[in-house]
Amino acid sequence: MEASVVTDSTLNVIVWCISFRVFSLLHKEDTYRTSRQAVLFSYTPFTEIQEFLLSAARLHKIATKVQSHVTKRAKPKKVEDETVRRRSMRLQRVEPSGVPVPEIPARPEAEEYPRVPAGPLSMVPENQMENSKLTEEFLTMWTRISETKPNDTEKRTCDVERYRASLNSMTLSEDNVKKVVKNRIYSMAIHPSESTIFVAAGDKFGQIGLWNVNCKTEEGAHVFIPHNYPVSCMYFSPFNPAHLLSLSYDSLRCGDVTRAVFDEICRSEESFSSFDFLEDNASTVIVGHWDGNVTVVDRRTPGTSSELSADIGFKRTRTVHVHPVNKQYFIAAGSVDVCIYDVRYLKSSGNKPVSSLDGHTKSVASAYFSPVTGNRVVTVCADDKLRTYDTSCLSSTIAVLSTVRHNNNTGRWLTRFRAIWDPKQEDCFVVGSMARPRQIEIFRDTGKLLHSLYNVDYLGSVCSINVVHPTKNILVGGNSSGRLHVFKE
Repeated sequence: MEASVVTDSTLNVIVWCISFRVFSLLHKEDTYRTSRQAVLFSYTPFTEIQEFLLSAARLHKIATKVQSHVTKRAKPKKVEDETVRRRSMRLQRVEPSGVPVPEIPARPEAEEYPRVPAGPLSMVPENQMENSKLTEEFLTMWTRISETKPNDTEKRTCDVERYRASLNSMTLSEDNVKKVVKNRIYSMAIHPSESTIFVAAGDKFGQIGLWNVNCKTEEGAHVFIPHNYPVSCMYFSPFNPAHLLSLSYDSLRCGDVTRAVFDEICRSEESFSSFDFLEDNASTVIVGHWDGNVTVVDRRTPGTSSELSADIGFKRTRTVHVHPVNKQYFIAAGSVDVCIYDVRYLKSSGNKPVSSLDGHTKSVASAYFSPVTGNRVVTVCADDKLRTYDTSCLSSTIAVLSTVRHNNNTGRWLTRFRAIWDPKQEDCFVVGSMARPRQIEIFRDTGKLLHSLYNVDYLGSVCSINVVHPTKNILVGGNSSGRLHVFKE
């Protein structure tokens, strides 16, 4: 550094000062000799001269040492001095005879997925230009099973031992494992039909795979691309299962099999995260946004805009879920916030929650009401805990009912876990697991592990997303490579 270098001018000043001091001492020594000879043996000023000379030597040594750190910049080599690196004929791609080797054609880059335009889209599978007979039969099957209503639609809960026995009877076979979409699964939905197992899976790049599990041939699954971004939430309409509603970052669509079209319900520049139905007829939905807001969308209103946009004070909203009985209430899960709101009192800003579910220390992946009464809520948090809450009484603050230590560290390559309730069992929920052998876990609301579904031969991956049939003992797990695993009796 320049500040630590002693310059020549500084050295000259130091040498001049030392010389002046030496001259003074010599003059003093001459005075001692002429006036007081006896003092010569008891005191001599040459000791002072010696000390100053030693100091000067040390100072010069330090100055030389400091200056040695200042290195001169190396001169660049001249071009003439550089040696030419030899390259073999193999590296030059030249045959020994001197004839150049023909160039190998460059490997084509991976084809990007085509952009999906706004507006309605025809329900045509991927890589198919027009409707084929197989596709027509597939869509006809979906229409047919949607016309048949389940025999018993009343939700009720059986005793734990009977439920445990039904879980023990559920198995996984090779025929019930299939890769339905190409990439990581972000959402799933299962059709309520009791005659045909019909499952939908949405992946990372906007694909929706539909699989007729009863069909054991390749024609049992078809892939559609109605979105450009991850399909983060998906439901068959509870009022009309011929409609499949799917949500991606920029759009909410309804796949209507009766018209073979994916209609666009809502479009926004903001990023959608999740949605749920506010009414039994599925005409209105509440939509969560990644920026924290929520919007109310009415499917009966023409256009693709929302009816209301509300700031609920969240930094982000990952999931929204409507109370199964009192549908004016919905629960929103965000960064570390889980709150219940009344949709009737939503406004553009300044919204206050009806209840807050405290205790989360990191980001919350999901929060869902129990299916029959809504008296329980289960949450999944990044602090490696599953929590249940008693929401039978919506006070301002709701304490934790039970806490389960659970490894939720899925990392960046796996979809985050979401704990969902079994629609047939009010007090039991299903969640993926990082444990080995790979398995899907079923817990009670008390935090007790009730059962684990696994198969070492056909389940070798983590099923982050799961869905349970509303009336049959069927559970489907989806992994991060697009594969579905169907456990059934």
